[in-house]
This record gives sequence, structure tokens and C-alpha cells, in this order.
Amino acid sequence: MNVRQFLKLSLATLAMGSAALAFAQPPATAPAPAKTEKATFAGGCFWCVESDFDKVPGVISTTSGYTGGKTVNPSYEQVSSHTTGHAEAVEVVYDPSKVSYAQLVDFYWHSIDPTVKDQQFCDHGSPYRTVIFTHDENQMKIALASRAALEKNKPFKEPIVTEIQAAGAFYPAEDYHQDYYKKNPIRYKFYRTSCRRDARLQEIWGNLAAKH
Repeated sequence: MNVRQFLKLSLATLAMGSAALAFAQPPATAPAPAKTEKATFAGGCFWCVESDFDKVPGVISTTSGYTGGKTVNPSYEQVSSHTTGHAEAVEVVYDPSKVSYAQLVDFYWHSIDPTVKDQQFCDHGSPYRTVIFTHDENQMKIALASRAALEKNKPFKEPIVTEIQAAGAFYPAEDYHQDYYKKNPIRYKFYRTSCRRDARLQEIWGNLAAKH
């Protein structure tokens, strides 16, 4: 186990003990949208991906979880062992009248490093690969076209290695992982900063990096 893996596992373990002390504010009452749709993205640490997409107008909810592998209902420890085939991912429920799938895909690109395989920032291994998991043919078409366009206009020389594949079973992660950035803001900020996520995004995308 490397230092980064130990740090993340330690933070997760500490979070389990403190999660019971975290109380969410009651949600504001708002009319339910007439229609919602779902998108799923793997972009490294799901704490960060969840935090990023929660800030996108039109996103209704985000759920951290595991997908892309074969193990049924895996635990965080199993996924971290790199033996399940799963990636850390986030399931996004959104209002298509406020944000389109194409806009979500564009935001995703500018929130990740699409040039590295089985790695995102300080996290290494297949659970941290970048993948767009599509839920229907239209999403697949949009994602493929977006990647092709980005390959032609990207502000970096390295090829894009992010995968695009049909979504399979999605297994929500343990409760202490959900809304981690809200429940444990100091630990989350320490992790994100020490992992150099935002610093690397600036190096890759410059002013095009997604705002967080």
C-alpha cells in the first residue's frame, strides 16, 4: 500500500466514526422536475467527482458508487484491492430542461485528466480510471462525438485515453462516502489539495478547467 492509498483509507475509516455526528440541513422545498435523466461518470476519487457535479446547475442529486466490474455489491475495501474490476464512479440525476447531457460531458472532460490510464492525480490503479458510462444510444453518440471533437481541439499533446462504454449495474458506496465533502470538509480539502487535483487541472486545461 502506498502513502496515498493509506491516506485515503485512513480518512475513510475516520469518517465512519464521525459520520454519525454530521447532520445534513433539511432540503429546501422545490417543485419536482417533470422529467429527470441519469448520467454516470468515473473520474478518479468519487468524493471529488460528487462535489464537482453537485455544483452544476440542473443537477438534482449525485451518488458515489462502484461500476464497470463483475463483483456484485462490492465494498470499498474490495474495490480498493483492484480485484473487482469496478471503478469509483458517480451517478448523476439531472433535469434535462436545465442542463443537457452534452453539457455534463463537457463539464466532465474539464474536471479530469483524460491523458492517463488507470490513474487520476495521486490515486493509481484501475478503480481510478476515467470512464463515461452511457445509459442509451443517444448518450453514447453524444459522448463519442464529444471525445472526437476534443481530440481535435484539445489544449495538450497527449492522446485521450478515457473510455466510453455502456453502463452496467451501479452499486452505491457506503453511507460514509456519500456527501463526504459536506460531512468532512477539512479532511476533504486536505485530501483534494494534497492530491493536487485542481493544480493538475490548471496545468492541463488552463482557463478551460472546470470551476469548482
